[in-house]
Amino acid sequence: MLNESFENRSGIIWMNGKLIPWQDAKLHTLTHALHYGSAVFEGSRAYNGTVFKLKEHNERLHKSAELLDYKIPYSVDMLNKATIELLKANHLKDAYIRPIAWYSGDSLSLGAPASKVHVVIAAWVWKSYFQQDGATPKGLKLTWAPWTRPAPNMSPVAAKAAGLYITGTLSKHHAQKKGFDDALMLDYRGYIAECTGANVFMVKNNELHTPIADCFLNGITRQTVISLAKELRIAVHERHIKPEELNQIDEMFVTGTAAEIVPVSQIADIHIKSGPITEKLMHAYMQLVRKPPRE
Repeated sequence: MLNESFENRSGIIWMNGKLIPWQDAKLHTLTHALHYGSAVFEGSRAYNGTVFKLKEHNERLHKSAELLDYKIPYSVDMLNKATIELLKANHLKDAYIRPIAWYSGDSLSLGAPASKVHVVIAAWVWKSYFQQDGATPKGLKLTWAPWTRPAPNMSPVAAKAAGLYITGTLSKHHAQKKGFDDALMLDYRGYIAECTGANVFMVKNNELHTPIADCFLNGITRQTVISLAKELRIAVHERHIKPEELNQIDEMFVTGTAAEIVPVSQIADIHIKSGPITEKLMHAYMQLVRKPPRE
């Protein structure tokens, strides 16, 4: 059910090396990550029982923890095996997967280097991110975010860290209150960065243009789309993009593991039509993620 609380679902969750009932996966209110945003997490998807780029996601989880100065107590290989075990325990073939790691409540000091690190992996059936938010399948309606992405010397921008998402949450709320699906964020220099939780691509003259990922997460889906475009002989330009350039684009779409590939139909008062490049990449992406694994 769409409105079912995540706290009250049934199923199995992997927590600190064990499979436990969903509702038993709890943490204390005096947990370091709850107070200071020090958790790191990932999001991957299983298609037909195979997790797309599982190794890359768990490698990034480790990297995110390192950037926040702690170590995941389970190797990438162990996390990979735990994910497959979890999917089987929940009888899931097509699912969204959320691993998360955090400092325990051993200390509530800002510095907690001796605190235990907990790890959880959950999996459930989840529609594309914007579909479960009720967005129109014809394309996303975006407005401008009231917050900007920070400079690399202001936060660990390469980490998928919980605390870094607060401006995305605020910008998403701002957009939804105005009747939009999401918000388009600028970076600290005034260039286009990304949406609140998805990377962005623009099409002009049948070529792709996407912001340089130097102050926001270089998404795994973003990297996949760039590779697919090159295979399809679509030119890709990673560059700084000014907001006023949106008046000259032919197509636009967003990417992310949760979102997959979703066309954009509007940015504030600018209306955009979905086109052949977006549709070609959507088709190529779904073919890739649903490709049967090699024997």
